[in-house]
Amino acid sequence: MNKIHLILIAIVAVIVVFLASTLVSPVLIVCEDTGEDASIDMAATFSLAGFEWIYPGNSVNAEGQTLHNVHINDPDDPYGAAREIMEYTYHISPHLVVRITSDAAEAIFGGSIVDDIRANDAYNGYAGNDNVQGTMSRGDAIDTAMAQDGMNIFQIPIQILIGKINFFIV
Repeated sequence: MNKIHLILIAIVAVIVVFLASTLVSPVLIVCEDTGEDASIDMAATFSLAGFEWIYPGNSVNAEGQTLHNVHINDPDDPYGAAREIMEYTYHISPHLVVRITSDAAEAIFGGSIVDDIRANDAYNGYAGNDNVQGTMSRGDAIDTAMAQDGMNIFQIPIQILIGKINFFIV
């Protein structure tokens, strides 16, 4: 087998594992800002029921530690800590965490995606509470920003291969 076949098989295997895990439990997707000590700035769950935004500052464990600071509070096992937070706050138990860096997000959605999200969140009326129905939220700000420039789907396997999108089984 040549390298292209192995890469394609690896990509298909990752997709199959990703889809199979959603049958058992939701997948936790965390977006980490590479410029802020790898803090989790936004998160979402993906399951057969759909895609749901999670605001890390509102997600806590029994000690009150937030999802935003899992790398600071539990540097040895941040994604295990993220799973614990999801169990405590949302009563779901993800077994797969997908980590997307801000660099990967910029490659996939355009170089201004982070600034667009911040602009929508702070200046365009989306600064509502993710936990209050009927208010605009950071999730809405992200949806709007992602729709502005579209998605370069070809960047996803590239970002996986260069290590800016990672998969962790927890």
